[in-house]
Amino acid sequence: MATPISDVLQEGLSNLDPSLGDYFVDGRIHAIMKRLRHEAPVHYCKDSPYGPYWSITTHRDIIEIEALPKIFSSEAELGGISIVDASAASGGREMDSFITMDPPRHTAKRRTVAPAFTPTEIARLSDDIGKRTSALLDRLPRDEEFNWVKLVSVDLTTDMLATLFDYPWEERHKLIIWSDAITSFEMMENEPEKRMGLVFEMATEFHKLWDQRTKAERAPDLLSMMIHSDALGKMDAREFLGNMALLIVGGNDTTRNSMSAIIPAFNQFPDEWDRVMADQSLIPNAASEIIRWQTPVAHMRRTVTEDTEFRGHLLRRGDKVVLWYISANRDEALFSNAERFIADRENARRHLSFGYGVHRCVGARLAELQIQVLLQEMAKRKMRVEISADVVRSANSFVHGILDVPVRIVSG
Repeated sequence: MATPISDVLQEGLSNLDPSLGDYFVDGRIHAIMKRLRHEAPVHYCKDSPYGPYWSITTHRDIIEIEALPKIFSSEAELGGISIVDASAASGGREMDSFITMDPPRHTAKRRTVAPAFTPTEIARLSDDIGKRTSALLDRLPRDEEFNWVKLVSVDLTTDMLATLFDYPWEERHKLIIWSDAITSFEMMENEPEKRMGLVFEMATEFHKLWDQRTKAERAPDLLSMMIHSDALGKMDAREFLGNMALLIVGGNDTTRNSMSAIIPAFNQFPDEWDRVMADQSLIPNAASEIIRWQTPVAHMRRTVTEDTEFRGHLLRRGDKVVLWYISANRDEALFSNAERFIADRENARRHLSFGYGVHRCVGARLAELQIQVLLQEMAKRKMRVEISADVVRSANSFVHGILDVPVRIVSG
């Protein structure tokens, strides 16, 4: 049985470990983060399943640390971007990728994939996204319970990933299997060999596509862009594995879990869905608010490269620093009534779900577009979707995931 939140909040701060997966299953994490923001915005946990670490919980402090990549490093060899050390997350084999690199190494590699997400490319993809979303909503069951995550969120993000990579359409389901394995803390702890088997299966399949496209002319898909670039055209096996994992996970988690959060948000705050349906000009802002309210990536991790003082605390070289986006996005100093979903929240776009600074998510525009299109197509149909059983969330302090949203469509 889960420890009641009242008992958790009465614990001494020195014993508080906000990384425990159970806190993310039932929403207790929000109360814990609120306490840290008010009582210990820079907090040291000396004993956790992932070793000692610092928690940074306010919006202002996270931005300040993100702006100092020379002092607060993302490098894989120093531990990477998750509270789980990079070497432990990859079975002792560190995966390197441009998100686990600091400038200047990071800069040229990120620049290679950025053209896949320019306004021109986003516009090129928008018609296809609209058609796929419309067709999917029209074929959903109207008289029975179904899992919104499985039939909507997963399907739409899988199709988008396959389009970005020009991945064989009939095998696109593999992309989500691989993404889930890469980010699964449960598999890391309980089925590490199975997990790494899936990761290497992913690498093998993408190597085959890489070899095929090396012989072809440049195309607009991500693989082709990487092949025909100086920065990523000749990656070693470690970097190839890391970048494929990054692009698959990045293309899946933010969009999928935000799409899944639409239903809990509008069931909890039904008046806001009424407002969106009445005024569809609110949809772009409502999409940003969904991303803020859900926070699909709960944290990013940095490693201190030199002894430094921060807000009166001495952070030593090698210390692990966890930036809790899930806390920053509900920081009352910036977001009034932060626990509420407010479709026209004026500063919704100031959320940190995409990160900040040099590592801000390169695919942010595409994620926003997909969520906006889903909201538009639902609003066009005056679609009302009611939750019919408990929402199931993942016990994961990195990807703030939603596994199951049982629903019935009651109109539209």
